[in-house]
Amino acid sequence: MERTMMLRNALRPLARGYATSVTGFGREVEGFVGAVGNTPLIRLNKLSEETGCNILAKAEFMSPGGSIKDRAALYLVKDAEEKGLIRPGGTVVEGTAGNTGIGLAHVCRSKGYKCVIYMPDTQSQEKIDLLRMLGADVRPVPAVAFDNPQNYNHQAARYAKSLDNAVWTNQFDNTANRGAHILTTGPEIWEQTNGGQLDAFICATGTGGTLAGVTRYLTEKSNGRVEAWLADPPGSVLYRLIEHGKAEREGTGSITEGIGQGRVTSNLAPDLSLLTGALHIPDSESIKMVYRLLDEEGLYVGASSALNVVAAAELAKKKGKGKTIVTVLCDGAYRYQARLFSRVWLESKGLVNAIPERLQKQYIVLP
Repeated sequence: MERTMMLRNALRPLARGYATSVTGFGREVEGFVGAVGNTPLIRLNKLSEETGCNILAKAEFMSPGGSIKDRAALYLVKDAEEKGLIRPGGTVVEGTAGNTGIGLAHVCRSKGYKCVIYMPDTQSQEKIDLLRMLGADVRPVPAVAFDNPQNYNHQAARYAKSLDNAVWTNQFDNTANRGAHILTTGPEIWEQTNGGQLDAFICATGTGGTLAGVTRYLTEKSNGRVEAWLADPPGSVLYRLIEHGKAEREGTGSITEGIGQGRVTSNLAPDLSLLTGALHIPDSESIKMVYRLLDEEGLYVGASSALNVVAAAELAKKKGKGKTIVTVLCDGAYRYQARLFSRVWLESKGLVNAIPERLQKQYIVLP
């Protein structure tokens, strides 16, 4: 508890302007940034009934920029402002697979900054188009490993350094990202579960900010009672690192975007030891859950959100009936619909047969 208070005090300057109460729905807020956070916690009825547990999901697709990355984007910019790294009219530069860039583009528009986004050219066209519609200068570059100087993150860092009055927000290793979730997401989950009436939190990680920040807050607030778990897609090294102590890839790649990792980021590193365990989730299970959530719950979410829900259901089965498991619905499916609901694309990934035939007929509406 003492460490939690120290962390919150250290991060307090970043919290200015953020309403920490989750009871204020319907209140007036100050622009885009005032609307970030305080998202609902949705009970997933069908899966809760199937598992005998209470499976709850934080509806981050209801954030004003459409994803959980609005939180990180806001606090990365606030951190730069607090440290005097950017002045009015300056430029925010980031390397991002999509959602952090979208959040930054929104925040930059609301605060009057220019926004430049470097991203792998493997990302969905919907994300690229949206970034450009928001006024961002989008620079897709070949997808190469982090240790390659041409990795999109390194290109972003070099470009920011070449400009006057510019900042590279460095979402992977700038711990203001993690701080956003210590200050906002963790406390919201605690309050929304009647003062911490939950048994475990589980989600996937890319930058590490969400998992690390929520893990730190819930673990210390509950004195270690609430467990935290990682959900990992194919192609990431974190599952094997946590479960077997070796940073080796499990699988060769995933349809999910923005999650999975080949290293331990500075956001994740301080809290890695707090994790109870990890679950590896195949793409076939994630895509099936995309369709199940749409059909059973009316929730139109992306593959990363679906992966989190699969993991929450698996963890519920491991923990036994009567438990409360919380996860995150990262964003909506509209940013990926040209892929996730295209028969040609699904067939190219060998995933059509993972979707029950009834759901195929109902929801695969694109060629």
